[in-house]
Amino acid sequence: MMKFKIGEKVNFLNESGGGKVVKIIDNRLILIETDEGFEMPVLATELIKDFRAEPPEEPVFVSSELPRQVQEVITEEPEIDNVSEINPWGTIREAKGVYLAFEPHEQQWVLTGDIDVVLLNHTSNDILYSLFMEVDGQLEGVDFSSVPADSKIIIATVGRDELDNWVKGFIQILFHSDLPDKLYYPLHSDIDLKINRFFKEGSYRSNTLLNHKAVIVDIAPESSLELVSNNLTKKKFGSKTSATTSKPLKEVPLIDKFKRGMGEAVVDLHIAEVVDNIAGLTSHDMLNLQIGQFKKTLESAMANEYTKVTFIHGVGNGVLKNSIINELENYSNTKNQMASISKFGVGAIDVLIERGE
Repeated sequence: MMKFKIGEKVNFLNESGGGKVVKIIDNRLILIETDEGFEMPVLATELIKDFRAEPPEEPVFVSSELPRQVQEVITEEPEIDNVSEINPWGTIREAKGVYLAFEPHEQQWVLTGDIDVVLLNHTSNDILYSLFMEVDGQLEGVDFSSVPADSKIIIATVGRDELDNWVKGFIQILFHSDLPDKLYYPLHSDIDLKINRFFKEGSYRSNTLLNHKAVIVDIAPESSLELVSNNLTKKKFGSKTSATTSKPLKEVPLIDKFKRGMGEAVVDLHIAEVVDNIAGLTSHDMLNLQIGQFKKTLESAMANEYTKVTFIHGVGNGVLKNSIINELENYSNTKNQMASISKFGVGAIDVLIERGE
């Protein structure tokens, strides 16, 4: 995967335009400021460096007399960090706690392809964890590391044929803070999932912890963690906490993923934001996917009492914009207007939702 740096000029791979990198969200998602002046998250695979904006590089000469090990250090590329902040560009609706997630690489085909196993620390403490799984019938310590507060770590990327080794196990966690207002006992939690969950499309749910649908497992709500007591007996001899069992996470409304304020949301309908891979899709297929996303998010906004949704359709040839306006004729409780040009240029439309009496 091509690496990007903050401040670099980039172009969109599959459409005209581009912008400047303002933040590396994680190892797959980049936040850019477009040429029109508004910020948007874009998949790294949908971007390419604008080499015209870079000054010509001066030749670098490496002496043949340098030791081989030194030359290898000079040419070695840094590894991609597998730890990143949880959803830095949106509001997280899930309760504070620790979660385990299985996020497919290909969102339009959630039942095929590789899956990222992600541990999410949505608490105010740093955590140190040890993960044990039953691998081929034998318990193995598959990973241990630390995760900062409100951050996530990609533990592994596995194929579908490896999922049998990721359904049963245990996780143990220590909580740390330099200046804690609460002190928690260590956590021990069972992991016991049904393998058939990974082969049902409905198991992959929208959420605000990750950027895409995933199987989300609630390891430990922060509210359920046992606090260290001031009782002297417990201080001396400790307290044995009861083991918890992980539970599936309830689905969060789709529109909440795009929330930008009280009762308002911004939905980017560029095809790269709707699907991860457009290989094999015709223009007609892509338009249908974009309109499908428009209808699902609009109806979710209506069901959850939102008052305004801004849909970014891009400039292009106007086909998507006209299709959106035609679809809005089916929703009698909506009005539409051009979105703020200063924020979105001329490539977005506001849909105003009137609440029923």
